[in-house]
Amino acid sequence: MVHQLTKQAALAEIRKALIADMLPPPSRVREQWAAHHPGLDTSPMEVVALLKQITALVDRAVEPLYEGAPLTAPEVDLLIPLRHADEPVIARRLAEHMSISRAGASKALAKLEKRGFIARTPNPADRRAALVTVTQAGKDAVDALFPRQLAIEAELLEGLGEDRERVLDALARLAEVLQHASPS
Repeated sequence: MVHQLTKQAALAEIRKALIADMLPPPSRVREQWAAHHPGLDTSPMEVVALLKQITALVDRAVEPLYEGAPLTAPEVDLLIPLRHADEPVIARRLAEHMSISRAGASKALAKLEKRGFIARTPNPADRRAALVTVTQAGKDAVDALFPRQLAIEAELLEGLGEDRERVLDALARLAEVLQHASPS
């Protein structure tokens, strides 16, 4: 087990180095665009590049938790709202809540159903829509994995200290701006 974790950590570092070597920093990309298209405003990429980098860093830190686990991180994210729902959820509403396509949600739900983590039943009010509930196996898997994921995320964010509230406020503002800017 220790050898496997060491090997996994080494592979993660190799991937990190390869990505770092392949992708220039946003400042260099902005310089490159300025050389080719001097009038192009590349300032939005400062925010977007940081968001992508943060997402990649969190994903990389959480990734080892899901190696060999019965669920993937996106599947846990999909199951969490079901885990705490008081009644069955319509798949379309779940897709909207998760900001994923209906087709993507349907495909993920079919895989989860096949493995026994959710159950889908016909909706008596609308035969085109299925009602989705999490099974006990789904609850058990989420209850086992999610607290461990939270512990990893807490460790990652520990260094924010007093800046945590300021970061949360800025991210909440960004989410609000993006939500109002995106087509409904």
